[in-house]
Amino acid sequence: MQNQNSKIKTELKHRTYKYSIEIIKFIDSLPKDSTTSVLSQQLLRSATSVGANLVEAKGASSKRDFINFFSYSLKSANESLYWLGLLRDAKGLNGEKTKYLLDETKELANIIGSSILTMKGKR
Repeated sequence: MQNQNSKIKTELKHRTYKYSIEIIKFIDSLPKDSTTSVLSQQLLRSATSVGANLVEAKGASSKRDFINFFSYSLKSANESLYWLGLLRDAKGLNGEKTKYLLDETKELANIIGSSILTMKGKR
């Protein structure tokens, strides 16, 4: 089972890395006005933090520390949902890419949230 858990964690890290790349490409494609720039910077910080905190968890000093990094990752995913939604609604970005990123962010948040519950033994 440990091997399966390791595989799942590796797949999640790869998925969040790909997600970060998609966010960067999305931001690079946005109009270059001052409001979009500010919102994009917030999105860039929160979205890339999702995967970064999962990678940081590998160096955790305890189970509690490990869970905390997953919790930070979940918070970053939730924050990213906010910025993506705000960009969509304020800037009229209702395209396929925006929908894909919102859906992917929700899925990642659900996976990370479920992982936290499992680690805490509440599942």
